[in-house]
Amino acid sequence: MTGSPQPTDAEVQILSVLWEKGPVTVREVHTELCKAREVGYTTVLKHMQIMTEKGLLLRDESQRSHVYRPRQKPEAMQRSIVRNLIAKVFSGSTEQLVLRALTAKRATPDQIAEIRKMLDELEQENSK
Repeated sequence: MTGSPQPTDAEVQILSVLWEKGPVTVREVHTELCKAREVGYTTVLKHMQIMTEKGLLLRDESQRSHVYRPRQKPEAMQRSIVRNLIAKVFSGSTEQLVLRALTAKRATPDQIAEIRKMLDELEQENSK
């Protein structure tokens, strides 16, 4: 497992808002989350405080309303989550992860072509 803290499902929802909107206040995150389902303001606030303590968020306290932003870009967080998933669920096997992912949800022809292109690039990099 990596040293990076792993976000819960609720924390991923908050991170998604922050990645989409950029640095925002708790109120703005709360408003966005309530578009999908009702959630209490204090619940969002508590989650974001915990996320700051875990190192998932950075908080700017220079304004009256604190402004939060994610510590990592989405790609870095996704890599961390996938590394953790491979280690915990697939006994370290990237092959098993990819096979399960491709059988769990059918890929479109365009997605398959993109996967082939990525595999070709990885193969070229490994042969150098």
